[in-house]
This record gives sequence, C-alpha cells and structure tokens, in this order.
Amino acid sequence: METKANYVLIGAFTLAISIFGLLFALWAANWSSEREWSTYRIVFNEAVTGLFEGGSVRYNGINVGSIEHLRLAPNDPRKVVAQVRIASDTPIKTDTHAKISQDGLTGPTFIQLSGGSPNAPRLLSDDKDEIPVIATEPSALQNLADTANRLVTRMDQVLSEENVTRISDSLANIEALTGAVAAQKQDLGALIVNAREASEQLKTTLATTNGAVERLDRDVIRQLPAIVDKLDRTLVQLESVSTNANALIAENRAPLANFTQNGLQQVGPAMTELRGLVRDLRRVASRLDANPAGYVLGRQQPKEFVPE
Repeated sequence: METKANYVLIGAFTLAISIFGLLFALWAANWSSEREWSTYRIVFNEAVTGLFEGGSVRYNGINVGSIEHLRLAPNDPRKVVAQVRIASDTPIKTDTHAKISQDGLTGPTFIQLSGGSPNAPRLLSDDKDEIPVIATEPSALQNLADTANRLVTRMDQVLSEENVTRISDSLANIEALTGAVAAQKQDLGALIVNAREASEQLKTTLATTNGAVERLDRDVIRQLPAIVDKLDRTLVQLESVSTNANALIAENRAPLANFTQNGLQQVGPAMTELRGLVRDLRRVASRLDANPAGYVLGRQQPKEFVPE
C-alpha cells in the first residue's frame, strides 16, 4: 500500500509540475506577445463601411497591425471607435494620422496610417491605464461624398422653380432677339459693309498719319542741332546782357539810390498836378466843342429863332 501511495504522489506532483510549466509557457508567450505589440485607439467621425475586426492596419502601404475591435462611441453614436494592435517597433508619432482607405475599387478596406515627422515625439498616453488615441483625417471616399453632397445641394439651388422660370424667360428673350435680328438681316448686312468701309478708311488715315509723324520726327531730328546751337548762342547773349546790366547798375548805383530816395517822393505831387491839368484840358475841350466862337471871342452863342 505504501508503494502505491508513493506512485500516486509522484504522479500527482509530476502532473502539477507539467500543468504549471504549461501555464508558465502560455504566460511567457502572452507576455512576449504583449511586448511585441502596442494597442492604440482610433476615433472616426464618419462611417467605416468595409472595415471589419481582423482587418489590416497599414503604415504608408506596409502592413503593421490589425483591427481588434470596432464599436460605436458611447457618448456620440455618429463616431466609430476602432481599437488596433500595431507592432511595437512601428514609429507612431504625435503627428501620425489615420484614415480609411481601399485597394482599388473592389479591394478590401483597411486603415491607412501616414505622416509622422522625424522630430516629432512618439505617441504615448498620459495615463498608463488609457490607450493612446491616433488622430484621424477624412478619407478620399468621405471627401468624395461631401463634394457630391455639396454639388447636389448647389444643383438643387440652381434648378429651383424660380431659376427655372428665369431661364425660360431668358430663352424666350433670346429667341425674340434672334427673330428681330433675322428680320433686320438686310440692314445688318449694310451696316457690316459700312463698318468694313469705315475700317478701310481708318486704316488709310492711320497710315497717312504715321507717315506724317515719321516725316515730322525726321525734320525735327534734322533741325535739332541748329536749334541747340541757336539756344546756346541765345544763352550766351543773355549771360552777356545780364553781365552788362549788372555792370550798369553797379556804375549808376549812387544816381539810382538818389532817384529812389528823392525822385520818387516828387512823383506823387507831379502826378496830382498832371491829373488837374488833364481835367482842365478836358473842360476847355468840352467848351470849344459846345461853342467854339463864343469861347474864343468871349461872347455867347446866339439863340436860334423859333417862330410862334
């Protein structure tokens, strides 16, 4: 009985050691796996049609991880939260962005990472219990959808009932205008002919004017040296005259000063007497004109007899 008991204990101990070793191996493998992978969270502000759990995460086209979970944001159902697992050696920086992309038109949809400048720090969470969040940017499909929505909205505005009525009225006015133009076809033809003749006359006039201007330019250029010589001689003569005038003023400075001091003072009384003389002469002339004989002989002009 004792021998059998020892076998049981040894077997139980061996089994326990085996289970412990297996659990340790699983824990070590899991720990090693956790060190090789990093978890991040991506919040999309658009629909994630085509993404699925287990889908790939690529960095500039290289597969660096996979999607672990997809769920709606608890506080805002318009947003989708994707939890991804990315290789630890992938340089996820603070300026790295994520967007939804697709291989061609029919290929699978995946998360594309881009950006990440060399000098930017690695993306880490401030709290060890919190998962770092990678910023997002609109995908090409979202931009296309937004552009299509804006185009549809603008088309609705352009093709409103009011604008359709205006376009119809404009077309009717254009049709009436073309009809009026067609009715005045002969007058328009004559107008075009007159315009052509006027343009030909204008061309001839411009050619004549250009020739006259060219001849005038040649004459002016030819006469320019003589004009410059005359101008130089005139300037020399003006300089000589100014020199003589300065010399004359210098020689007669004393008489001129005497004239300005004494002569100008006598000009005022002389002008007053001259005005009186002119006034007396006008009075004498008026009397001579009215009665020359009486004024000269000293008797009055006889009065003309008027019969009663």
